[in-house]
Amino acid sequence: LQTMSGNEDDWLALKPQEPSPSQCCGSGCKPCIYDVYEKELAQWERAKAMQDKSLLVEKKEQSNNSELNPDTFTAFNISSVEQLTEDTYQYKFELPGNSSLRLSLGQHIVLRGVVNGLEVQRAYTPISPGNAEGYFEVLMKCYEAGLMSQYIKTWKKGDVVFWRGPFGGFPYQPNKHGELLMLASGTGLAPMLPILQSITDDEEDETFVTLVGCFRTFDRIYLKPLLQDLARYWNIRIFYVLSQETSLEKLPWSYQENTYIGRLNEDLMKTIINSCRRKPFVLICGSSAFNEDMSRYLKASGIEENSCFVF
Repeated sequence: LQTMSGNEDDWLALKPQEPSPSQCCGSGCKPCIYDVYEKELAQWERAKAMQDKSLLVEKKEQSNNSELNPDTFTAFNISSVEQLTEDTYQYKFELPGNSSLRLSLGQHIVLRGVVNGLEVQRAYTPISPGNAEGYFEVLMKCYEAGLMSQYIKTWKKGDVVFWRGPFGGFPYQPNKHGELLMLASGTGLAPMLPILQSITDDEEDETFVTLVGCFRTFDRIYLKPLLQDLARYWNIRIFYVLSQETSLEKLPWSYQENTYIGRLNEDLMKTIINSCRRKPFVLICGSSAFNEDMSRYLKASGIEENSCFVF
């Protein structure tokens, strides 16, 4: 009888752990961490019923072949850490050889961190072009009280971190929409950048783009040189909305004519939409409060829900 209960303990030790709510990033990933758990649990139950542990062998918690995978986490090395503003960082991760992540536009990947023994997962959208070879880059904002932020703040060059994906994405097709209106708050800029870069890289793509970046102050605008480069293209306009600046006079003159002081409200939304060259298809990315406000203002401006995509 002793061997029997010992065997039972062995099986219990192999049973997959149900994820805690903090492990789900809430971004609607397919498969979600809960889907992966259900699959592993079914596999464990089957193996236990047949008393055959070899059926569990394919269950790999982490993979080290540096191929991004939606089901398992893969290890990646941090090759550089750059602080952009007081709370925002740009991280560069190595890809083996000249491989690329091959993400389609606006897709996100999920990061796993462990803080005080608690596992946390969050979704981030790489800002590097999907076909970048040998590396990918992610823009991350650290919040004072954020669990994941506490983990990210400890990173330095050479550290190994774990990602899985890709998930989601906006099914962008060149010339499908006459004009894209991108409404981005803070790091919500991230999913917009690969789409912008794919448009400027493709001479055949004549989509107009109006990007509206909402930041607190001028100093908090990320990646200014990149945005300035993009704004030089004939079909791309960039506006900034700065909620905590007091006057335009303090800004460099090159920013004064395309910057608004205050918040992006219903009136400003109508002004921007009226200035679009064609009826826009709208992409929105920011906090849930920002996304809800934008959806409401768009509706008031006569833009239907089927003409919007929220990241």
